[in-house]
Amino acid sequence: MKTLKYGLSTIGLAIGMASGALSMSAVAAEPTLSEADFAKAQLQYFQRCAGCHGVLRKGATGKNLEPKETLKKGQERLEKIIAYGTEGGMNNFDDIFSKEEIANLATFIQMEPPVPPEMSLEQMRSHTKEYVAPKDYPTKPLHGRNWKNFFVVIERDAGKAAIIDGDTKEIITHINTGYAVHVIKGTEHHKIDHAEDIGRFWYTIGRDGKVNKIDLWQTPDKMLVAETKMAYDARDIAVSGDGKYVVAGGYWPAHFVIMDAVTLNPLKVITTRGYNTKGEFVNEARVAAVYTSPNKSEFTVAVKETGQMLQVDYSDLDNLTITSIASSEFLHDGFYDPTGRYFQIAANASNKMVIVDTETGKLEAQIDVDSLPHPGPGANWNDKECGPVGGTTHLGTGLVSVWGNDPASNADKAWKLCYEVETDGAGAFIRTHPTSQYVWADQIKHPEPEIQQSVQVFDKDTREIVKTIRVTEEPGKAALHMEFNEDGSEVWVSVWNRTDSKNPTGEIVVYDAKTLEEKSRIKGLTTPTGKFNVYNRMNHKT
Repeated sequence: MKTLKYGLSTIGLAIGMASGALSMSAVAAEPTLSEADFAKAQLQYFQRCAGCHGVLRKGATGKNLEPKETLKKGQERLEKIIAYGTEGGMNNFDDIFSKEEIANLATFIQMEPPVPPEMSLEQMRSHTKEYVAPKDYPTKPLHGRNWKNFFVVIERDAGKAAIIDGDTKEIITHINTGYAVHVIKGTEHHKIDHAEDIGRFWYTIGRDGKVNKIDLWQTPDKMLVAETKMAYDARDIAVSGDGKYVVAGGYWPAHFVIMDAVTLNPLKVITTRGYNTKGEFVNEARVAAVYTSPNKSEFTVAVKETGQMLQVDYSDLDNLTITSIASSEFLHDGFYDPTGRYFQIAANASNKMVIVDTETGKLEAQIDVDSLPHPGPGANWNDKECGPVGGTTHLGTGLVSVWGNDPASNADKAWKLCYEVETDGAGAFIRTHPTSQYVWADQIKHPEPEIQQSVQVFDKDTREIVKTIRVTEEPGKAALHMEFNEDGSEVWVSVWNRTDSKNPTGEIVVYDAKTLEEKSRIKGLTTPTGKFNVYNRMNHKT
């Protein structure tokens, strides 16, 4: 047995962690890696694997990858899984990693996982930067564009966000954001709180824990106005209804942080470590989803590994009130029903959609669905038989599950499966619009290129798939994440250039929402994934 020492500064630099005076020792069982190969494999694991399997590799959406599990499979089997993916929802990586890199990753996950450092409030504040002083913010847009039809687009591997004019299809600017932005959210209309200039300010959260503030009224060169860092790894962010606070949730460390929305100065950090629904203590209790309740002065915080939904009252930060609602593991993506009262979130490892009543602060229902539900930003629409419904795609199977979500007027249908639509492949995102007759679902999790590059569209009335759209046929590219424009007349679909991730060969394909025919292609994007229309998001359009 060989003992290897790795300096934290090397590993920390690689995965975006603060370099410090600490050092790390890892006792590695056979097989082993050189220090350089270990550091590279750790970086690649962090970038591509940790989101599903966890930094400590205990599993969540993905399988447990601790040595006690991986050593049973062995090197050859692990290499095949990493290379070719699985039908259970894991992507293939043979088009991203070399054979040597796949072999080293397979070895790495058979070794004991290194434990990353913690992060203090002081450390977070040291990363806070101001690029435009609030006193210099313009009082009206400095351009003559219809900014409410802007699309804010994640350029994942480029570490950028693109701002695109939805009317002209022109890329206005690319903003440096940090590694792998996961979500971008802006101020939204709220039932009781009222922010100024709703829809103007947008906030990014990346897989390096970096937060950026974007002002859509500025000229393109000044749209990035502030930044900070609240974790080493993070996934979601939200803005309070009054526009005063921003909250972001960490994957590591396991906490959520409330920041000043104007300056991004971190104000309060709250750990999410604790006990799951089985009474087991969880150290890596990651914050998966963070939203602002449309009807109350509360943040909704979902803790993945503990299965706890937290309602965080932001009206008094000095005397923070948190209501904890136990549900199921492992909580992931969610969305509100049209009334804004019920939060619908996937507990994907439990194959359930969890429904929380934000008015009473209690668990409303748990709906059994299929393998690994993943609604992304979700979809609500009206069904002729069941009334108002919500829907989700699944990471583990080609299926859209649809349930009733109107207990006020359709109590007999509420929180029960209404119907299911079989698709050709597992997907991560579902989307519709109040003006659309159709629901769109991607198939990004299927390993076969032809399916991964296609999206499917089904009719709300007939419940039948009316068209399969091959968005791209270029090798190494995949189709994902749909978003409607301001009036619902167009659907934008991302073409993610997975294997050419360092060059602007990705694009967005624009379709006519009624005819389902292609209208145009917006080129010059690097790994575009999620995109968010300002008007639809500020008005809770799903």
